[in-house]
Amino acid sequence: MKNSKILYWSIIVAFAGFLFGFDTVVISGADKQLQQLWGSSDLFHGLVVMSSALWGTVIGAIFGSFPTNILGRKKTLIIIGLLFFASSIGTAFANNPIFFSIFRFIGGIGIGASTIAAPTYVSEIAPAKDRGKLVALYQFNIVFGILIAFTSNYYLRDIGENSWRWMLGIQAFPSFVYTLLVFGIPESPRWILEYKKDRKKAVAILNQIRTEAEIESEIRAIVNEMSQEVKEESIFMKKYKKPLLLAFFIAFFHQFSGINAFLYYAPRIFELAGLEKSASFLSSIGIGIINLLFTMIGISLIDKFGRKTLMYIGSVGYIISLGLVTTAFHFEWKGMAIPLFFFLFIASHAIGQGAVIWVFISELFPNKLRAAGTSFGTSVHWVLAALIPSFIPFLFKQIGTTTVFSIFCIMMVFQLLWVYFKMPETKGRTLEELSKSLSNNE
Repeated sequence: MKNSKILYWSIIVAFAGFLFGFDTVVISGADKQLQQLWGSSDLFHGLVVMSSALWGTVIGAIFGSFPTNILGRKKTLIIIGLLFFASSIGTAFANNPIFFSIFRFIGGIGIGASTIAAPTYVSEIAPAKDRGKLVALYQFNIVFGILIAFTSNYYLRDIGENSWRWMLGIQAFPSFVYTLLVFGIPESPRWILEYKKDRKKAVAILNQIRTEAEIESEIRAIVNEMSQEVKEESIFMKKYKKPLLLAFFIAFFHQFSGINAFLYYAPRIFELAGLEKSASFLSSIGIGIINLLFTMIGISLIDKFGRKTLMYIGSVGYIISLGLVTTAFHFEWKGMAIPLFFFLFIASHAIGQGAVIWVFISELFPNKLRAAGTSFGTSVHWVLAALIPSFIPFLFKQIGTTTVFSIFCIMMVFQLLWVYFKMPETKGRTLEELSKSLSNNE
């Protein structure tokens, strides 16, 4: 990459993904402690205590496009950092499940909004040839945050009856650092041109990351797109049916792989598979390491082989691994068999859906509607991410782990068919080119 500033700004913004990943799975270490502490039923524990952050992500994803458009990408990212900070402090000092759930909900709003603002910002400053790997830095940070959360939980698990407070409260430090760093990045030049109509300021920022010829070409493409916009345009207009359906289905299948259900309940699932408590926590760290390694592979390949190829690899891996997990639970295989099958599951996720989803959604919509379109895709993602893990403890007890994982496996067969018949390749094309080809303007 010619300009290190693009990489530097992308890394800072993508660090929101670290907070997202850490916040998402840190609760897994406190799962059983909290249920015993407050004597919650399986349904209340799953729906309220464990999933309150996920319900917050739904709100953040639905409404996150408004501050992203009105206040700008940068200010929204600063607000997100403050939400994570408040959540970590509040949950660490919570004395009842309602107070705890309120602050988890606040952190969830930060997660939901970050899935809009961060990929949108990076996609708008990145050159087309590097956009995949730069936006995928957000996913890399998510899995890095997951690994650090699993590792932190492992080392803090036995420090006493209040170990869960330390698990959750430690996130305040990276949240504070992230918020300070975001103050040092500029606003997205595309947002400035689109919403502030300030060509001079947009060019001043682009001068730091583009050559003169690239600036002229980029400004021309943006202005040309702006000239074709209808004043009251919406992502729900007929001409945007194709990108809307693409955003819906990649988000839909992402959650019906069972990824969030597994990450939230990894230690519980491993204990059901016959592992001791310490071994289940240690296996969770293994999941984090596999996730990180294969995400790095996915990021290195996404601009070379494309989004669709990675989705093929991930889909086949999902089907094989979930089929093995289902078989293992059905025949009650004990020991390390199920953790090893889940390692394959996580590797398949990391190199496929994990590396692709945030990149792909951020590429589908025109500049003016990018935040709204990303909001729609992430809203579908987070509604399902809230619903599915909420019922996991209940479903494990009522219909059994074998049935639950067989459903996830069947859904991944449908994902493979969707990738083959419906998913377009987006690598190496400018955002304006993609906008034109995916709408019905041609």
